[in-house]
Amino acid sequence: MIKINQRAISRKEWIDVRFLAENSKDKFKLTLLSDNSGFDRKIYEQNLHRPGLALAGFVDLFSFSRIQIFGNTEMQYLSQLNSEKRIDALTRFFQFDIPCIILTDGNTPFPEMIYLANQSHIPLFSSPHSTTKLSYLISDFLDDQFAPRASLHGSFVDVYGVGMLFMGKSGIGKSEVALDLIERGHRLVADDVIILTKKGEGILMGTGTEIARHYMEIRGLGLLNVAKIFGIRAIRYQKRLEVVVELEHWDSTEEYTRTGLDEQTCNILDVDIPYIKLPIIPGKNITVIAEVICLNYLLKLFGYNSAQVFQDRLNNVLLNKKSGDIRGVDYFEHDFE
Repeated sequence: MIKINQRAISRKEWIDVRFLAENSKDKFKLTLLSDNSGFDRKIYEQNLHRPGLALAGFVDLFSFSRIQIFGNTEMQYLSQLNSEKRIDALTRFFQFDIPCIILTDGNTPFPEMIYLANQSHIPLFSSPHSTTKLSYLISDFLDDQFAPRASLHGSFVDVYGVGMLFMGKSGIGKSEVALDLIERGHRLVADDVIILTKKGEGILMGTGTEIARHYMEIRGLGLLNVAKIFGIRAIRYQKRLEVVVELEHWDSTEEYTRTGLDEQTCNILDVDIPYIKLPIIPGKNITVIAEVICLNYLLKLFGYNSAQVFQDRLNNVLLNKKSGDIRGVDYFEHDFE
């Protein structure tokens, strides 16, 4: 396994309710039902909580530090309580240091719920989305905020739908190869500084920085705006990282794979990514090779490994060879073209 130089970006330890409301209000269709006095409350984790047991009185394992989701079940339970018991249940609930509360399915809050939310300075929102949909949307949003991140130096291109990251020493030609691929119809994700975010256990999503996104530096020429020169078809905002190609000058003492059977991987944010070390010599068309790397990667995804098929064919010939030279060639009859 190859170690890749990467600079870990400090992951967020928390976000406040104000950040949640401002960055997801339209997406989640949140409506504020209380005052905004508790917008500075902090959210420390991406998991959500349904407080059914806490409302019923069992608070020993109450995950109060999470966003609280009130769905149809919780609201139906509260509606069946008389006014006195409902106030007791909600008073006990609002004693905890809760970040915020979101009512789903367009449920209407009880008056005492709004009163206690204001008294406790806990923001209360409502959303027309179902509990399942809203939970998915918020969890996905929070996963992005708390996900591990790292920055790498390279050029990141979408080639035939495969996210390919070119790495190598400064000045070796990463940006030039990426530019050639763009000219051939592929798409730039980012150049120079690549920000990778871990999504799930085996998925890395890459994008560029806000300032330099879709700009490229070509030595001797300067900065280029790829979107302006090649059009919107030549860029994309983000892409999953699937292949890492490290460019290096040809070294006669270095061993390079000849068959492709000894596949290598590199580790980025504890995710193993297919890795290829590609030597550069004059006259070698790196752009075409990069395209072939991606096409070969796609073939492997569909279950066809060219190197393995060739080895199996060779082994079969060796096991079943007849007397004579197995290197002979059988020509098509009467085909002399």
